[in-house]
Amino acid sequence: MTVVELISKDECHLCDVARDVLLKVQKASPFELRQTKIREGDGLYETYSQKVPVILVNGAVAFHFKVRESELLATLRSLEG
Repeated sequence: MTVVELISKDECHLCDVARDVLLKVQKASPFELRQTKIREGDGLYETYSQKVPVILVNGAVAFHFKVRESELLATLRSLEG
């Protein structure tokens, strides 16, 4: 099964919007959703703090800042075939 990971941080409106998009798409094209909140001092914080939300698909960065439903669906469908 495809794994989609949302990397976010507290008080991030774009992160909330991205999570909502992921949950909506998950209903149409099932995947395992993982959520990781980064905080200052975390290993991922330095890498992603200025790019959140970051969406990884099977461990590879697929989107940052924004995720569009149609683009995520296309990415997921390309992995199915």
